[in-house]
Amino acid sequence: MSDSNASAPAPQRRWQAACPNCGAPLEFASAASACTVCSYCRSSLLREGEALRKIGISAELIEDYSPLQLGASGRYSGQAFTVVGRLQLGYAEGQWNEWHLLFDGSEAVRKSAWLAEDNGSFVLAFDAPLSSPPPPAHALTLGGQQIINGQAWSVAALTPSTLLAAQGELPRPPELQREYLVAELRNAQDEVGTLDYAKPEAPQWSLGRAVRIDDLAMRGLREESSKTLGARQFNCPSCGASLTPKLNGSKSLVCGQCQAVIDISQSAAAELPHYAQTNGREPDIPLGRSGSLAFGDGPLLSWQVVGYQERCDIPDSADDFAEQTFWREYLLFNKREGFVFLVDSEDGWSLVRPLTGAPTQSRALGFTIEWQGKTFKRRYAQSYTAKSTHVLGEFYWQVKRDQRALVSDYECRVGAGKELLSREQTGNEVTWSWGRTLDASVVAKAFGLPLATDAGALSGIGGLGRGLGSSLEGDVGSIGRKVAIALFVLFIIFIIVLSSNSDDCDNTRDTYGENSAEYAQCKRSGGSGARVGGSYGGYGSSGGGHK
Repeated sequence: MSDSNASAPAPQRRWQAACPNCGAPLEFASAASACTVCSYCRSSLLREGEALRKIGISAELIEDYSPLQLGASGRYSGQAFTVVGRLQLGYAEGQWNEWHLLFDGSEAVRKSAWLAEDNGSFVLAFDAPLSSPPPPAHALTLGGQQIINGQAWSVAALTPSTLLAAQGELPRPPELQREYLVAELRNAQDEVGTLDYAKPEAPQWSLGRAVRIDDLAMRGLREESSKTLGARQFNCPSCGASLTPKLNGSKSLVCGQCQAVIDISQSAAAELPHYAQTNGREPDIPLGRSGSLAFGDGPLLSWQVVGYQERCDIPDSADDFAEQTFWREYLLFNKREGFVFLVDSEDGWSLVRPLTGAPTQSRALGFTIEWQGKTFKRRYAQSYTAKSTHVLGEFYWQVKRDQRALVSDYECRVGAGKELLSREQTGNEVTWSWGRTLDASVVAKAFGLPLATDAGALSGIGGLGRGLGSSLEGDVGSIGRKVAIALFVLFIIFIIVLSSNSDDCDNTRDTYGENSAEYAQCKRSGGSGARVGGSYGGYGSSGGGHK
């Protein structure tokens, strides 16, 4: 192994060698790197002084169309870095990438980091020492509390994972094709901690925060290379229609022609898993439409509707179905900010997004929580189960038939509005989401939609009719209000008369489908729900772990 370009004014020393398996040229960007994977023969090569030793063969990487790639560069906290390696890990519902970043600097102080996807955004994490022995894997419980390095953490995900493939330069030899636990923890400082139990006797601890790709000033991303989303075009496995995902990170796609839900988290070359779904209601905000909204205290940004789902709660018993509630969630995307959820419920509109961190429990166990200096009160005495009944568009998580989550909602009144927190547990992951309520007129203005003034819209189960109808008092004159109220009363009388006919809901079901909002409205028209509005939205990626 020889020192190359010793006289060049490079910021660090680079090492070159030939692959002992195929003879291809290899280069180490850091003398501290423990191994590399040959890009030609996929041999995993361990550095032993001045020599390389083959320790295994890496599997083929699964094509996932990540915007990142080896050789891309950027800056974080004023320091330049280069993407030099990649781990591709698999779990029960798909796979994710952990990209190894190497920062510029002298070899003595040079550091590396990991960049990984997390609930539709990215987390940048650094390996960190443990000041005390970490908990053994079997001692961790989902949602439980742990003290790591003297700090309180909440266990957010316990994911049995397998390292499927490796690429490029890595700080440790890859443990390929062996299942181990990856535990994800979150805290009130909006941080993410990860315990990697690849070596159970000495777990690896890393600490990270959410980052925006745009803020990293990255160059050489995949969308700048010759391979673009156009290469991801494929035919619907159900009806044969031509489909092209619009987003790099989409894991599920709904066919616009037959509405089959397709899992595209695996390679498009393989047979794509899919399932059929019954027709739901057309979204009031069409897929693809853009509108300007401000999330939290942030600036006004343009968001595009990329996904839509209808959800309902699952009553505890058959007697409670009269109190069942329904709501809708629009998945919005902004290239700089990532994803947010625009939630349309009987309680009005809200804009929420998943948190990187997690709130802390207050003294009133189970009924209040603390987040960012505010106290949130639990909205219902018990958690409830929410089910997705219909989806359209693209999603950054793998959508499953009748996907369910255990939900707890919290709220904090701030001025005339509310701040919202929602806890959703799906399988082996807990996701917290935070957001604020929105006035219906703001939503209408943002997406160029008319305010609802007809009686039918006012009595809807959600949707723009219900949400925007709540703003009528501020947007129409007194005559309009009286007309709207009169029409509303007539509509209620009409529904009561119709409810005496036991076949009405059967006809509605046959016309619109069992999972449609129209059928749901018919079933519950004679009762009033004790729970109003349902979940505040947000969705876990169910295994989008990271280092």
